[in-house]
Amino acid sequence: METQRSSDNLLTDTPELYEARFPDAERLAARWAEDCLGRHRAGHRVLDLGCGTGRDAAHLHRAGRTVVGADLSTAMLAHARRHHPGPDYVQADLRDFDLQEGPFDAVVCLDSALLYCHTNAELDGFLASCRRALTPGGLLVAEMRNGAFFLGRTELLDAPAVHAFTWRGTVHTSTTTLYLDRTAQLLRRTRLWTTDDGAPPHEQRSAWRLLFPQELRYALTAHGFDVLELHDGPGPRTDPAWQEGDRPGASADGDRLHLVARLTRHA
Repeated sequence: METQRSSDNLLTDTPELYEARFPDAERLAARWAEDCLGRHRAGHRVLDLGCGTGRDAAHLHRAGRTVVGADLSTAMLAHARRHHPGPDYVQADLRDFDLQEGPFDAVVCLDSALLYCHTNAELDGFLASCRRALTPGGLLVAEMRNGAFFLGRTELLDAPAVHAFTWRGTVHTSTTTLYLDRTAQLLRRTRLWTTDDGAPPHEQRSAWRLLFPQELRYALTAHGFDVLELHDGPGPRTDPAWQEGDRPGASADGDRLHLVARLTRHA
């Protein structure tokens, strides 16, 4: 059977499929972000960068914040406006943006969206854009895959991950294979989609930059940020204990990296 290959992201292009594949009834990432904003006394104007379907942006809006959700995908933005109203939604590339809706008291960047900055120039563009967008003393709150996790470890690379779920009466199966591109410092991902309705398989490829904690700290400092938290957990995708008052320790060895930084030197 012929396999359709695409550089497009089937989940990004089909937001309803994304939410079916990654249900998030408890809004863990948004609740973690709101917890960080509250503890560090952020103001009320928040930019959710890489907002995707808008679920987290809408949660922050319901928490009393004035929220702008930004994403590059027009399909995601249309879905967010229709299904998760409240925030303003705008199109922007997180690697280089200058939004008229600012300035903001905080920029939130969840679910490894920051790691779509594949090069140092793109990471610099992201941080420079955040610096322009933030008020003095504003916060950057982000969570992402942790590059340090992959030093001598292969737990996520040893075998493909297979997940099946039913959406609109059709069983969708995703087979995801991760591998390290050490030269480019990327975690590359191949995801093969199959369905039980006879449609051809669909293969898509994407990648995340693997940032190491000290590398990230160095870049943030160079752009005028003071790192307040940089740890592997607890956090929304590691251990829900943070909801119960547990606070971060000093470790940064786990699969996820959690960041809170304050802008101390404005552009």
